[in-house]
Amino acid sequence: MATTYAQNPGDPDVPYRDFWRERHLCTLTTLRPDGTPHVVPVAVTYDPAARLARVVANKSSAKVRHVRAAGAEGAPVAVCQVDGRRWATLEGRAHVRTEPERIAEAERRYAERYERAPRPNPSRVVIEIEVTRALGRG
Repeated sequence: MATTYAQNPGDPDVPYRDFWRERHLCTLTTLRPDGTPHVVPVAVTYDPAARLARVVANKSSAKVRHVRAAGAEGAPVAVCQVDGRRWATLEGRAHVRTEPERIAEAERRYAERYERAPRPNPSRVVIEIEVTRALGRG
């Protein structure tokens, strides 16, 4: 049975939070200017207390361009991971952050989840997703 956490995405149950701590490749879906979906593999970290998902990215990537094109209100996006019958999706509004402290926090969380630091990249930014809905099947 699918479980929806739309009412309180910052307080999903323990198995859901644990699933987001396991090492999994994820996907990020952004919208192109013509409205079609752009889906790419990414590494994602999730902070349910802050209701934030983070994706480290190169500032010249298509995903970053799509998020920036949405303007100040942010871009509607989704990140998803699958492991057999288990799956989890986080939906929300994304913004590109360039502040060194935000990038450092994203890198720290990446290293914690993926058990290695991201490759050095002087063009790194972080896509922060303000999570509004958490869906999944455990």
